[in-house]
Amino acid sequence: MNTLADPSRAGLSPPNAPLLERAVELASARLLDIETHLRSLWSPSDCPEGHLPWLAWQLSLDGWSSDWPVAIKRNRVRRAIQIARRKGTAESVRGVVESFGGGVAIREWHQQEPRAAPFTFDLVLNLSGAGGLPVTAAFVDAVIGEVHRAKPVRSHFTFTQGLTGRASVGLCTRGRPAIYARLNSRGS
Repeated sequence: MNTLADPSRAGLSPPNAPLLERAVELASARLLDIETHLRSLWSPSDCPEGHLPWLAWQLSLDGWSSDWPVAIKRNRVRRAIQIARRKGTAESVRGVVESFGGGVAIREWHQQEPRAAPFTFDLVLNLSGAGGLPVTAAFVDAVIGEVHRAKPVRSHFTFTQGLTGRASVGLCTRGRPAIYARLNSRGS
């Protein structure tokens, strides 16, 4: 029996639907059987690496580089909405730098002594070893470019590159055996 002509079959089209409409419904029913993982495509943690640029585009990330490590790409996508909500504030600048795996110290003009020019701020950027990527001039330029997009438009900043060093102090002891003898001398 032809499933297209059978009015008792279950479907979305009405029983009096034309034959062509039923054929389209039958063909599209197979498409619904294709397994898709839409939830994982929208998750920065679960999204396949090849789809991350598309997710970044969908979330309106302005800057993107295929040279970044996957951890930085995922972190940039993960923080995109939070940064966009606070765009134009010091908190968005902090979020941008942290999305690159770095740390930042921001001192605005009114926090400096003596006070600096209005609507300026100092930015001390620490990117040492961010995401396993060597800190090159191109990487720092990419971060500064994103800071320019996130900062308040009227504000200007001075940039200082910070460095983090690690050191440890150890305690070393050394023993040396010695024999001491007490000599008594009596004068006669």
